[in-house]
Amino acid sequence: MDGTHREKIDLAAIRARLAAARGPEYWRSLEELAESERFQEFLHNEFPRQASALHGPVNRREFLALMGASFALAGLSGCSATVPEKIVPYVRPPEEVVPGKPLFFATAMPMAGYATGLIAESNMGRPTKVEGNPDHPASLGTADVFAQASVLTLYDPDRSQVVTTAGRISTWESFVNVLTTELDGKRSTKGAGLRVLSETVTSPTLAWQLDRLLKEFPLAKWHQYEPIGRDNARAGSRLAFGTYVDVQRRFDRADVIVSFDSDFLSWDAARLRYAREFAARRKAQPGQNRMNRLYVVESTPSITGAMADHRFPLPAREIEGLAYIIGQRLGVRGVPQAGSAPQAAPPWLDALIRDFQSHRGSSLALAGDQQPAALHALTHAINEALGNAGKTVVYLDPVEASPAEHIESLRELSRDIDAGLVDVLIIIGGNPAFTAPADLQFSNRLAQVRLRVHLSLYEDETSELCHWHIPETHYLESWGDVRAYDGTATIIQPLINPLYAGKSAYELLSVFFGQPARPAYEILRDYWKERLGEDFEASWRRAVHDGIVAGTAAPIRSVALVPDFEIAQPAVRSPSGSQPALEVVFRPDPT
Repeated sequence: MDGTHREKIDLAAIRARLAAARGPEYWRSLEELAESERFQEFLHNEFPRQASALHGPVNRREFLALMGASFALAGLSGCSATVPEKIVPYVRPPEEVVPGKPLFFATAMPMAGYATGLIAESNMGRPTKVEGNPDHPASLGTADVFAQASVLTLYDPDRSQVVTTAGRISTWESFVNVLTTELDGKRSTKGAGLRVLSETVTSPTLAWQLDRLLKEFPLAKWHQYEPIGRDNARAGSRLAFGTYVDVQRRFDRADVIVSFDSDFLSWDAARLRYAREFAARRKAQPGQNRMNRLYVVESTPSITGAMADHRFPLPAREIEGLAYIIGQRLGVRGVPQAGSAPQAAPPWLDALIRDFQSHRGSSLALAGDQQPAALHALTHAINEALGNAGKTVVYLDPVEASPAEHIESLRELSRDIDAGLVDVLIIIGGNPAFTAPADLQFSNRLAQVRLRVHLSLYEDETSELCHWHIPETHYLESWGDVRAYDGTATIIQPLINPLYAGKSAYELLSVFFGQPARPAYEILRDYWKERLGEDFEASWRRAVHDGIVAGTAAPIRSVALVPDFEIAQPAVRSPSGSQPALEVVFRPDPT
């Protein structure tokens, strides 16, 4: 009711009536309670009998007739011919699909190029949960937060869904036509000006395709860049042994461990296995006193540091100097004995030296990937001096398809762009426009390339700078393969058809060979047919079922320090009063 014309209400009469009332009474306003004349008039107009109280130029019947005709005409104008669609229930439902009963499939999640073996749960054809594959060497039946979150990525509505060119929706066929035209011209020049930029590649099939591409286009180049890479660790192995090798630690055999800024429990290709092996040695067995002991020197708090028996915080720039002193006191070859004591040393330094000396062959030293190559080489020398090689640490041929120093590879690509040597750039995964070092100004250089193509899960900063963006398939919706930290290959088995118009890296590279419609499943089988023996179908089914390809682990190799191995003493730091007050440390987010 209109409060501006409210009539006077006799409150005394209302109180008297309420006092005589029996039982509860409900009202929506004082006017309704007072049963005033104005309220009765409002009620009659709001709920008329047979519309007799409605007065106006158009009565209710005419109004409804006019509105009905308007809606009918609007519906006719919106009609268009459509393809008839039928919804048909199962006559014979799939034998393996039972409502409420999940199915489980072996697969693997690639992360930073390396595999984490998983068992994926599917409910009514939809992947809903993942756990570790007990048979996979990198997971041993466990999964981390990244694996669990990957299921949410599959259903993320912000994922790229369509092929775009210059920000406009296009089609895969249109892209294939453009790229095929470019490749026809490149064949006459042997691929001059063609570049491929990828992240770390351990996929045997993808490496085979890239190798085939470089053979068909001899002047083309393949570059790699991983934002959180292992360049220093890789360079350290070459400094120590004269060649690239991968390092595999055996924490289940280590009684004494010292970590120089290495968060091996949360960020490593073998982090799940290492965590399992390390935790198993934290439990003292009945009748045994062999619980391991962990010393950690680190520049920022980490999961590994939180698990340490003895932890010492130290600026990242000073950790190498402390390791150098430890090498001196252990008599490591290639470390000169003359030198000054470190400016900051942990109170347990002497105990650590005694621990190392009394646990030869059952100790372990390791360095974080962000530490300089010299420190990695020094940890290799310490392990060799203590007799740990072949026991708590072993060496393998690189698992990467083409081991390279990624920062230098990206710098080489930048130099070629500046020199005008790149006119077609295919970027497979990653977001280098965002993650490349700032001094490279890669975004500005990217704009100089005549044709730029980006394959990724999301439309990101790199996609905005490219002429073509191709949505990438999720690992749960496309076939593939990938290697674990020890070289063991896994067939990536999809659990669902692609939700969007995505393509895998295998399908993108197939355009270079004139097979744009070839699915990833056939590409994968073509590669493995030559490698799984005569009874291919049985071997294939076993590999898909088990989640590992038997016999693909990299063999352990024997290495030794180069004859002229020597580590120069780190530069002596200036007095603390003149040292920079701020140190910037970049670390991967463990969550």
